[in-house]
Amino acid sequence: MSKCAVITGITGQDGAYLSKLLLAKDYRVVGFTPRRGSDTHWRLREMGVIDSIEFTYGDVTDLASILRVIDRFKPDEIYNLAAQSFVAASWDEPAHTAEVNAIGVSNVLEAIRQADTKARFYQASTSEMFGKIQTPMQDESTPFYPRSPYGVSKLYGHWITVNYRESFGLHASSGILFNHESPLRGIEFVTRKVSDAAARIKLGLASELYLGNLEAMRDWGFAGDYVEAMWLMLQQPEPGDYVVATGVNTTVREMCRLAFEHVDLDYRDYVKTDPRYLRPAEVDVLLGNPAKARAVLGWRPRTALRDLIEMMVEADLRRLRGD
Repeated sequence: MSKCAVITGITGQDGAYLSKLLLAKDYRVVGFTPRRGSDTHWRLREMGVIDSIEFTYGDVTDLASILRVIDRFKPDEIYNLAAQSFVAASWDEPAHTAEVNAIGVSNVLEAIRQADTKARFYQASTSEMFGKIQTPMQDESTPFYPRSPYGVSKLYGHWITVNYRESFGLHASSGILFNHESPLRGIEFVTRKVSDAAARIKLGLASELYLGNLEAMRDWGFAGDYVEAMWLMLQQPEPGDYVVATGVNTTVREMCRLAFEHVDLDYRDYVKTDPRYLRPAEVDVLLGNPAKARAVLGWRPRTALRDLIEMMVEADLRRLRGD
């Protein structure tokens, strides 16, 4: 009999890629999502999986709705991807960010405990928890120093997962994922902002792009690779926490160069800096050490940054041309 997986935040980038992966492994995939009026399912449609997913409505801020889903579907695995995931917005909406990213995690864990289920739990942690870095490369033992309400809220979610694992014996794992991108990335994120702008400028639909700190460095990988690490964590006999990263970092400036070079343009002619896009507290460098994920999970990233950026630019060109 195939396994059943419940995915919160299924309409996001990671939810779409994870759904495709699990369906290919013959899972029954249940999407746990709040009711919303606008089309939030476009990523699932673009991935060609929307008709294979069972949707149920609820919210991670509502414990009762999570309990209902566990009782109805009796999942083998629960992937908590629901989040207010845009770092910049967390300064404008700190309470909402905390409610979803912190209390929401507590609710899912408490529902698993109350239901007395053997469901395995995955928590989407983030490299933003490292924030003001304490070591040149960050691994599972690196001290955390978050620099945004988003990072602080995610740190609570991370530690409450550890706490429930140690207190109640839950098979609960956290993936400390570094920046992972794809053509399904939201337009508010810098990689997609850059790929979209490169495509628009190439097609004559825009003339410039304004960004914040071009010297910020990130460890960027492909979301389609990273969801495999999520699944692998829940297949292990023992739960744990894992850094998922490429081990290579790149400046925003270099990422711009790659995107514009793909459409035969020089980014220096179009990319401008604007102080409005600087964060109140900047995270200058993030660089992950995925040695544990390699050793225990057998996981390695397969997609190079250049290939990823070119994939994103091509997808935006197709969208803008209406292909």
